[in-house]
Amino acid sequence: MLDRRQALGLTALGLISPALAPTGEPEVETLRLWPGAAPGGEGVTVTPEVVERSTDPAFHDRIAKHTRDPLLTVVRPARSNGVSMLLIPGGGYRWAVVDKEGMDCARVFAAMGYTCYVLRYRLPADGWAAGPDAPLQDAQRALRLVRAHAVAEGRAADRTVVLGASAGGHLAGLLGARPDATYAPIDNADQYAYRPDALILLYPVATLTAPYAHAGSRRELLGESPSPDQIAAYSLEQMDWTGAASTFLLHAMDDTAVPVENSLMLSATLRQARVPVEVHLFEEGGHGFGIRLIEGRPAAVWPDLVRGWLGRRGL
Repeated sequence: MLDRRQALGLTALGLISPALAPTGEPEVETLRLWPGAAPGGEGVTVTPEVVERSTDPAFHDRIAKHTRDPLLTVVRPARSNGVSMLLIPGGGYRWAVVDKEGMDCARVFAAMGYTCYVLRYRLPADGWAAGPDAPLQDAQRALRLVRAHAVAEGRAADRTVVLGASAGGHLAGLLGARPDATYAPIDNADQYAYRPDALILLYPVATLTAPYAHAGSRRELLGESPSPDQIAAYSLEQMDWTGAASTFLLHAMDDTAVPVENSLMLSATLRQARVPVEVHLFEEGGHGFGIRLIEGRPAAVWPDLVRGWLGRRGL
């Protein structure tokens, strides 16, 4: 938990909503990513919306559309293991999932001791000046902010891992592969590194090339008719991963939305770049299973596989 002094300081910086600033009780708080407006929003006219898709009162299945004020939702463990985890849910870059690959996963990893931060990011087709790099601006800023918060709360900045799923796996992959900063520094949080210390990708959108691309993600990211150069620039398997963090890949063989070839192609690239990589393939599971949709099936062990893999790296 943040103490009162830390909470008041973050509220004063505009990074935590006063209504959600902890007073000693909640284990979940919401942090604003940017102290002012998100960069490059002069031409943005969309209206933010959070839609509940679940008809079962026992669980949420929310999606965030047209986000203009990106957020980090923090889920804290009862006892911290000293490691921070940034979670980037999917949504095909058309929306960002809130629960299935966000809060649901965060609660599981918080129970293991990880301090979890779920990212609600901007979408590339909403008119942001950075275009396809708008989500990456949010991801880079989020990772830096997570590190800054870790230091303020007594955790090490260099024990920060990133977990991305589906299109969020693509965004997490960009975060891991690209060495260039996508926005100008705005405060002290931006002194921290914006590449992860370990990377976990669940059924990731990796390639934007036919025939294995997820067409919806490519369209939302690059438009209806991207050039070959644009496609190559945002295909993870065509990037230079030299010096990237150790990477964990997980995919179901029967995934018809994002074919398993996405993980296979990316793993080959990582091996060529001498990036330590572990790959888990399951016969069944489909796409977008998160935590709840894989219960009772072999792939349900994936959080324990991740914990074991991180543990072997001292994380």
